[in-house]
Amino acid sequence: MGRPKLYETKEEMQEIIDDYFSLCDKLDKPYTMSGLANALNMSRQSVINYSKNDEFFDTIKKARAEIEQQLEENALMNKANSTFTIFNLKNNYGWKDSVEVADKEKLTKVEELLTKIKEEADK
Repeated sequence: MGRPKLYETKEEMQEIIDDYFSLCDKLDKPYTMSGLANALNMSRQSVINYSKNDEFFDTIKKARAEIEQQLEENALMNKANSTFTIFNLKNNYGWKDSVEVADKEKLTKVEELLTKIKEEADK
């Protein structure tokens, strides 16, 4: 037997989530997962655990998306520390840096063509 659930319905949880976002807006505070967890009277890990329950999955997914959106917007508007925002988005929201690797064979052919064009122009 585990601990009894703090929230029996997603509507009950959604009300607390809405109150948390409204309070943050009123106080001009950023949305955070830790703040959300505190408002829900649980740990961040408990929020994650609740999200594994089919009934609460969409509710928590939507709240996380709100937090992610605010992080992104605050970064774009220079309202947040960019280093922390990058760290947070990568570690909590699955963002990653991507590097495109050019096809070396195609790149070599382009370089050869550019060399020929330059040689022709120099004649």
